[in-house]
Amino acid sequence: MANTAKHDRLDVIQKATWLFWEKGFHATSMRDLQDKIDMRPGSIYAAFGSKEGLFKEALKFYAEQNYRLLKNFQAEASPLNALKQFVICIGLSEAEETPNEMCMLVKSISELTEENLELLEQAKALLQSMESIFTEMLIQAQEQGEMDKSKDPQRLARLLQMQLIGLRAYQRANPNKAQMSEMIEDMFKAF
Repeated sequence: MANTAKHDRLDVIQKATWLFWEKGFHATSMRDLQDKIDMRPGSIYAAFGSKEGLFKEALKFYAEQNYRLLKNFQAEASPLNALKQFVICIGLSEAEETPNEMCMLVKSISELTEENLELLEQAKALLQSMESIFTEMLIQAQEQGEMDKSKDPQRLARLLQMQLIGLRAYQRANPNKAQMSEMIEDMFKAF
């Protein structure tokens, strides 16, 4: 009889993602992981190779959740409105709904050093992928007549990414929902 995994891999990755998002890579100990995901270190190493291997899976899972959320909005709205709804959802999230107001990718990029170059590069690449999706959606907005064709979609995607990162950091310092809503409205005046 073949050995079967005692743990649901997706559940483990999801729990680890929330822990890493809350504490950061370096502040999360193997003991923290063991307690959160209910796996012994040997099982973690067997399933993911290392703490770094589990963190890679957590970064990927986090990014995929954001891609999925954005695609859900895109299916229901115009490209610009989908982007706006995504920013509202991400920017006005309740503290209880997420372990940290900061984007996990941005938090990881801020925390990781050359010592963890592979993880740092993965976090950067995943953040760049989100920016590429923003660019694609802005091109669609131009094609549908929602946005002036003279505007550079790639430049606006970078601006949107920067503003979203800043908005989430600002939320951590000043969780005033009314002000956050005003800032989101201001963000989309550029489009």
